[in-house]
Parts: sequence; structure tokens; C-alpha cells
Amino acid sequence: MKLFPKKKDISGRAADAADHFPKKKIHKRLLILVGLFCLIFLISFSIGRFFVPPSQVVRILFSRVLPLQPIWEQNQEIVVLNVRFPRIIAAALVGMSLSVAGSVYQGMFNNPMVSPKILGSSAGAAFGAALGIFMGMNGFGISAAAFITGTIAVFATVSIAGRYRSNPTLGLILAGIMISTLFTAGTSFIKLVADPTDELPAITYWLMGSLAGVRNSDLPFLVPTVFISIIPLVLMRWRLNVITVGDDEARALGVDTKKLRMIVILCATLMTAACVAISGLIGWVGLVIPHFSRKLVGCDYSYLLPASMLVGGGFLIFVDDLARTATTVEIPIGILTAFVGAPFFLYMIVEKGGNK
Repeated sequence: MKLFPKKKDISGRAADAADHFPKKKIHKRLLILVGLFCLIFLISFSIGRFFVPPSQVVRILFSRVLPLQPIWEQNQEIVVLNVRFPRIIAAALVGMSLSVAGSVYQGMFNNPMVSPKILGSSAGAAFGAALGIFMGMNGFGISAAAFITGTIAVFATVSIAGRYRSNPTLGLILAGIMISTLFTAGTSFIKLVADPTDELPAITYWLMGSLAGVRNSDLPFLVPTVFISIIPLVLMRWRLNVITVGDDEARALGVDTKKLRMIVILCATLMTAACVAISGLIGWVGLVIPHFSRKLVGCDYSYLLPASMLVGGGFLIFVDDLARTATTVEIPIGILTAFVGAPFFLYMIVEKGGNK
């Protein structure tokens, strides 16, 4: 199966996916993914150095919406609601967001090697976080600085690419590389002048990616931003199918490709910047998970988007569980995603090369 098969009409895109993935089979796989996601989500509340029985986890969670008589210990409630709940929710949302952003970017650029950092949002957010740490900001200030600079980086990329009229897609890629390089250089400079006993270790650890610092106070910022960004992409899923066949064919079908591309970039940027602001740099999720999701449900975005959300969210929850339990010292989650993502991606390259 080709990752981005060329078709001349909108129905051909869905037909190609249906030939390889019958709808009945896709629906069955999506149900399995929903079940696996829910299982990983619930079990994660029990995993940790302080074990909480799954039955107690369910009671504690439902006690927030139902008048249940507390039969659990106070420290169990504190661990579940104040420590693990915000972290698991953040892991699910970050995994979903990076996977969806990677899926739509790969389709928009018609390039399987594209990831959410292609337009400079990750590099911009990293610079903002490093600057916030260097200036002594608190956790909210660091997240806000990372979100603002990540958004600025993408808008700078789009503004520069707008002057490259002959090939807008190539202009976006080249501008993204340039902006990413500039912000990466800025981050390196901040690391150079930072205090090596305090600020430099904090910046370095943040750049490795971690969910250890997520608190309930971070969720009111992360949750609305993610859902506001994902909902438009879900509503435009058929247009995302059309844009993968090329601008000329899409315009012939009545799709305003320029407007669609801007909406996709805006939504993906908000998601990526918000996630990087909360979790730091977490690589490979937005690159590998979309490929794995396509192998499960095909290229039709009606199924690819929910599959990417379920696989990405479940994957990052699982990796975060490993990060906080595998050793006595917590492992930065960005390291684990690289250990898992890079070999899997190499395997896909080898497998695809062998099938030619």
C-alpha cells in the first residue's frame, strides 16, 4: 500500500483505502484501539511506587461526579487525583495532539518524513522555555513563554513562505528549516550563558521532555487548546483527503487549498505549541504513530484521525508509565520515545524497501 496514493477524484481516495481496509475491518480495529486505550488509561493509575488497586481507582475517579461513600485511604485519593490524574491526562492529550499534527502535516506536504516540528513550532517553544528558565520564571511563565514563541515561530515561517509564490509547499519547508535553525541557535546561546549549576541543568532536562512537572493547574490551559485545535480537523476530514492528491486536483474539486492549508497549520501549531509548552520536546511520536495508524486503518482521514489519537494517546501514556517506574530515577520521556520510535521507523523503512 502506498502511503499517499495519487487519485483524481475525492471518491477514489476513500475507495483506495476501502480496497485494502474494508469498513467492517476498520471499525473492528478502531473498537480494539478504544478498548486498549481505556485499559492502558485505567491501569496507569495503579502503576507506580505507591500501588492503588484498580477497583479503588475507579471509585476515586467516579467520586468526582457521583456521591460515593469514601472507602479508600486519603493518601490513595491524593496520589490518584493530584499526582497521577493530571500526568496521565496530559500524556494522553500530548500523544493525541502530536500524532494528529503529524498525520495532517504528512498529508498536507505529501511527504511521509514530515513531523510536527517541520514549521519551527518545537524549536520556537524550546527557545521560549529556555528563556523563561533563564529569566527565573515559574512553571506557568515557562509554559506561557514556550507557547508564545512556538506560535511566533510558525507565523514567521508562514509569512516568509508567502513570498515564495512559485511553490508554496516548498516555501513552507525551507522557511521552517530556516526559522528552526535560528531558534535552535538562540536556545544554544541561552544554554551557553546560563548558570551551569542551576539554570543549565533545568534547561537541558526540559529539552529532553518530561511530564513529571504537570499539575492539575496545567489542564485548564492544555485541554481546551487541544480540543479547539482537533475539532476543526475532524470536521474537515474529507477536505484533508482531497488535499493529498495535489493542489490542482483539489482546486478542481472546489477546495480552497490556500485557506485549508492555513487552517491546518493554525490548528496543528496550536496543538504542538501547547504540548511542547507543557511536556518539553518529545520526538518521534508525530512521525511514527501516523505511519503505524495508516497500517491499521488506511489513509482515509475519517478513520486515520481517530486511530492516530487512540494510538498516540495510548502510546505516550504507556511510555510515561515506563519513564516513572522503570528505574529509581525518572527517565526523560523524550529519550524513551526515541528508543522506541527510531527502531520502529527503521523497521518500516526496511520493510517498505523489501516490498518494492
